Amino acid sequence: MSVAGAVFGDWDGSIAGARALQVELARQVSLRDAFRDPPRTLAGFDVGFEDAGGTTRAAVVLLDAETLQPRAAHVARVPTSMPYVPGLLSFRELPALLAALELLGERPDLVLVDGQGIAHPRRLGIAAHFGVVTGLPSIGVAKKPLAVRFDPPGPERGDRTPLLLRGERVGEALRSKPRCNPLIVSPGHEVSVDTATALVLRYTTRYRLPEPTRLADRLASRRGALPLPGFDGDG
Repeated sequence: MSVAGAVFGDWDGSIAGARALQVELARQVSLRDAFRDPPRTLAGFDVGFEDAGGTTRAAVVLLDAETLQPRAAHVARVPTSMPYVPGLLSFRELPALLAALELLGERPDLVLVDGQGIAHPRRLGIAAHFGVVTGLPSIGVAKKPLAVRFDPPGPERGDRTPLLLRGERVGEALRSKPRCNPLIVSPGHEVSVDTATALVLRYTTRYRLPEPTRLADRLASRRGALPLPGFDGDG
């Protein structure tokens, strides 16, 4: 069975079929807080591409949830299985994310994914798709909105406004750092809307991004090594 077949079941490979599968999987998303509280471990995931898009490169960083110090980091590479299609990003990135999770070798208590959670036209962005498939509590932390409306939050750290999708609140625009564009925060799976924003703010230090996805972004974009003994940023 191909990687896509193992991940996406009997999906026929069509755009219409992918959208139908998103609707089906979105029904399995839970917005009830069902994670270890407080979490002991966090994982951040992000994706980049190599070989002119021919290889998908997924990075995962495991952190201690109390100290926010990285404990492990891995990069997984898989052949890119489909081109970019707006609204279907998870079908392009999920195989590599699952490969990175397998390299991690343990299940974190909470996952933050660079991308959308339920703030998505069919309520199944990459963080929600990842959460449903793995059963891991997950939150989407995106840099830009997709299909939602919101008023700009106030200028101070912690200011937020609701993300609205067809009149329903599906997340929050969060000002994580003064004078920086807000983050687009939405639950992926087994986390509520209110809790998702609170957790992202809890795990954000002096940077715009929360530490799990900030460090994963460094690896996925090849911007430098992490402060881990023996880890050179590409292993």
